[in-house]
Amino acid sequence: MERSAGILLAISSLPSKYGIGCFDESAYKFVDWLKKSGQKYWQILPVGPTGYGDSPYQAFGAFAGNPYFINLDEFIKKGWLMQSDCDKSDMISNAESVDYAKLYKSRFALLRRAYGNSKCNIPHDFDDFASQNPWLDDYALFMALKDKFDGKPFCEWADDIRLRKTHAVEKYKSELCDDIGFYKFLQYHFFNQWYALKEYANKNGIKIIGDIPIYAAADSADVWANPTLFQLDENNVPKAVAGCPPDAFAQGGQLWGNPLYDWKNHSAGGFAWWINRLKSCFKLFDIVRIDHFRGFDEYYSIPNGDVDAKNGHWENGPRMELFKAVEKAIGKREVIAEDLGFVTDSVKRLVKESGFPNMKVLEFAFDSRDTGHREDYLPHNYAENCVAYTGTHDNQTLISWLDTITEEEQKAVRDYLCDYHTPQDKLHKPLIALAMRSKAKLCIIPMQDWLGLDDSARMNTPSTMGNNWKWRVNPNIFTGELASEIAHITEIFGRKC
Repeated sequence: MERSAGILLAISSLPSKYGIGCFDESAYKFVDWLKKSGQKYWQILPVGPTGYGDSPYQAFGAFAGNPYFINLDEFIKKGWLMQSDCDKSDMISNAESVDYAKLYKSRFALLRRAYGNSKCNIPHDFDDFASQNPWLDDYALFMALKDKFDGKPFCEWADDIRLRKTHAVEKYKSELCDDIGFYKFLQYHFFNQWYALKEYANKNGIKIIGDIPIYAAADSADVWANPTLFQLDENNVPKAVAGCPPDAFAQGGQLWGNPLYDWKNHSAGGFAWWINRLKSCFKLFDIVRIDHFRGFDEYYSIPNGDVDAKNGHWENGPRMELFKAVEKAIGKREVIAEDLGFVTDSVKRLVKESGFPNMKVLEFAFDSRDTGHREDYLPHNYAENCVAYTGTHDNQTLISWLDTITEEEQKAVRDYLCDYHTPQDKLHKPLIALAMRSKAKLCIIPMQDWLGLDDSARMNTPSTMGNNWKWRVNPNIFTGELASEIAHITEIFGRKC
């Protein structure tokens, strides 16, 4: 990896029409703007189909794509939708926030109409797409069943299909044939549109950094179709779930609720599920960031049914056995290890042995609650083989962070910068420069920090619901002036190639 820089911006945050960012003209314009800005990477958030809570880290399918990202203008060009259909969809064009409830009602109605109008035009390569994506049958059936059972999680379905009895699977495949076809239609067009956008980005010198959660969602096609790969009981109910222990940031710990992997069964199967998952990811992205990488070293196991994470304990993960199997199957690929949080010596050994660059978040360097690890996040201590960030999607924006940290922490920031005169609402630029000048080969800055926005633009506040994943960028900010400023700062620190 060459010394370079990139920007973090979720697909959903693009200023597309019809309520949410997608693979339309705005995405291609953003690629052009990245190129003008001297950037080499576009980091995005997970692109899976979102479920309860709208989190991209809790997808209905680990292999599937989010149908909200499909460009409706393509369907208008094909004659499957009318422009007036989309204009009347009750979505505010270029709104600065995603209204997921409204989107769910309006977008799927349009997508179903497009599917109905497309049935006489089955793509010539659809069968090839289906055969190359063996997960598609289970995913499409799973989603059709969710509609059949009024959106309920699969743990509340009738026992015969919840437990995937053969007769029930065959019965519902026949009964829900049209709905299954609809969900396959969505995946075909998601992938075709995404591959076209990625190809355009790559041709313009922009690589895509994808992001995947380590765990599958509790209510997902993956858990329903592969129960032996997870720690479930005889009724396919999780025995234990994932999370993080209590710390200075969360007194009760974090209870994520994802089923834990049965690593013995994964190992016995040659890690086939993970190999297939990462093989799919490396078709979608140039680099893959794996969230909660430390879970491969040790994972936190919380008894299912607990109300918080206090009673959890640590178990050993697969460690290098998994990554050796993956490399043997698909070759050496570029991965970013998200090793944030409490990092033990064994986690450090795993990251070092894997050879993957890890993450350094500048905001963590000044957090007085974590005195034992602050030094690791000060830029003068960064190794080359890491990725520097001012913050991530889970952090406050720089501007709001500066406003809410203690006076002692603010003084530590000023002392480290040797800057006692820049107004606080302008201090985000010196902090970006600080990350840029580090030895880290790659530096990724969230779009919100380049814009100097406050927490009204924050993407996610962990352990909360209702206000996350909504922020969208104003289309008027992608100016030539801002691109020139970013390109200049990037070039000063040797990151413009």
